[in-house]
Amino acid sequence: MKLNKYIDHTYLKPYATEQDIIAKCQEARKYDFASVCVNPCNVALVARELANTDVKVCSVIGFPFGTHTTSIKVAEAIEAIANGADEIDMVINVGRLLQGDEAYVKAEVAALVGVCHSRGKILKVIIETCYLPEEKIAAMCRIVEETGADFIKTSTGYGSRGACFEDIELFNKYLKVPAKMKASGGIRTTEDAEKYIALGCARLGTSNGIDIVEGTRNSQETY
Repeated sequence: MKLNKYIDHTYLKPYATEQDIIAKCQEARKYDFASVCVNPCNVALVARELANTDVKVCSVIGFPFGTHTTSIKVAEAIEAIANGADEIDMVINVGRLLQGDEAYVKAEVAALVGVCHSRGKILKVIIETCYLPEEKIAAMCRIVEETGADFIKTSTGYGSRGACFEDIELFNKYLKVPAKMKASGGIRTTEDAEKYIALGCARLGTSNGIDIVEGTRNSQETY
């Protein structure tokens, strides 16, 4: 199995320097990953470094806690796309979901879908599964479907845990239309990557992409 095009090569550290980001882009070009995923301040740099390649530019919005207001998330997404982002990974407001305000969460996802799809871009919805009981994961599967978002994604990598196989099994249980699935957080080995793909994941968010495609093991990074 060729794993490279499943991997969003991710570097979201708060201390990332320009040279760090350039190095990640060089790695992504070498291994032909699906995308490089960075914080919004680094989007223009990544777009420049990945010009004339088929590696996509991905940025996170409302990251890492999802507690930005909807208007700020919309503005972030608009600016990231203007700076060259092909794909947007947004974080939902987990607290609003847990308190039962599904209408708020749905409206926010719909607003980001509008921003992305009107500009021909992809939206992935990060739901932070580590904090959610099964019924809330089911609700998010329904919201992703109803809004037409492109992906449902497990984690930011900054929660109490990253992805687990049970998360993807729940996505498969509750998704009724073919929204794509992305697992992220704690994916370190080739074996784990292959299992997530076998469960139906179309993307994997990880900083261990090189180790995964080369079949080596990295136990240092957590995202």
